Amino acid sequence: MKRKFWNWVRNEADGERTLVLNGEISDETWYGDEVTPELFQKELDAGTGDITVWINSPGGDVFAAARIYNMLMEYKGDVRVKVDALAASAASVIAMAGTEVLMSPVGMMMIHNPMTIAIGDSKEMQRAGEMLDEVKESIMNAYEIKTGMSRARISHLMDAESWFNARKAVELGFADGVLRGDGTEDKARGGEPEGVMFSRMAVTNSLLSKLVPKETGKKVPVEQLEKRLQLLSH
Repeated sequence: MKRKFWNWVRNEADGERTLVLNGEISDETWYGDEVTPELFQKELDAGTGDITVWINSPGGDVFAAARIYNMLMEYKGDVRVKVDALAASAASVIAMAGTEVLMSPVGMMMIHNPMTIAIGDSKEMQRAGEMLDEVKESIMNAYEIKTGMSRARISHLMDAESWFNARKAVELGFADGVLRGDGTEDKARGGEPEGVMFSRMAVTNSLLSKLVPKETGKKVPVEQLEKRLQLLSH
């Protein structure tokens, strides 16, 4: 069996169960693997009642994330997801299974397009691209169900590799509230400061605009380009 990346904790006082997802979501793919998902399912079904899922993960195998998402969605009790520090990539998909999703005030969430490694001729590369397109569509389903956002906007956010702080995740519908130090949570309320979103694509475009100013449309001379790149490196 592959190395476990999850851990169940039970509070004997009230019987509450907590699932901790810490680190990479599976160090090997769950595609074609039935043993590890079966073990996860057995441990999930070993108890009853509501559960809390703590997530601190940079992501990992999309097939493992999809299986876990489906299991949590089918679970009979409520699933309260709490993002400890990070729910990125595949981990953000799992977070969407929460009946309620709460973010740490210093937590982050990231969504992006799926990636893979392929070797072969042009036909093989084309098949890999088509497979990634289908995987993206499946991931978008989870985001759409949770946020109610249009698929076009979700696709754009994924294309840009978007990072959300806690308040922005709430604003966009990826989370329902922000955790406080006393264990309670703040729900989204009107009139509060907007959260912050970071887009890798936007940063890249901003950098390019500095190197090739739009107002002139002229290429920057090599000497000036070198000076600008030297300034950017410090």
